[in-house]
Amino acid sequence: MVPVCVWNKMSQKHWISLVVKFGMSEKVGPLSFDTPAPGEMAFDKPYSEATAQLIDQEVRDLVTNALKRTRELLLNKYDAIEKVALRLLEKEILNREDMIELLGKRPFHEKNTYEEMVSGTGGLDENVELPKGLENWNKEGEKNEKSEKKKEE
Repeated sequence: MVPVCVWNKMSQKHWISLVVKFGMSEKVGPLSFDTPAPGEMAFDKPYSEATAQLIDQEVRDLVTNALKRTRELLLNKYDAIEKVALRLLEKEILNREDMIELLGKRPFHEKNTYEEMVSGTGGLDENVELPKGLENWNKEGEKNEKSEKKKEE
């Protein structure tokens, strides 16, 4: 188990990275500041004190909003969470069918193939073929499916 102080430090670094490294902040903007790698010495920050205060406030806002959203989800989905928790006490491991039984089918079409998962992610001329080296990955499975269909006919 991870001690709380270590967990908080890890979490804090994550939130700061969202703002400082990945530019995921409306107020700071889509900027990425070079920060020292773990173990490197840092003598000064690559931004001003005013920007540092803005970053601190943005991190506080992100954490506060995430906490608020998490609490709302837990309260709104309490009944579903309780169903799953009770079943976990019975079975310990739940599979897809268990989840469908408890919560119902997903409210969206499930994507099961590579082509389905990547379709719509590119432009009009998108290539949804498998990358080289993977094009034959499921040929055996397709042969088995075809032979089973022929047997059924």
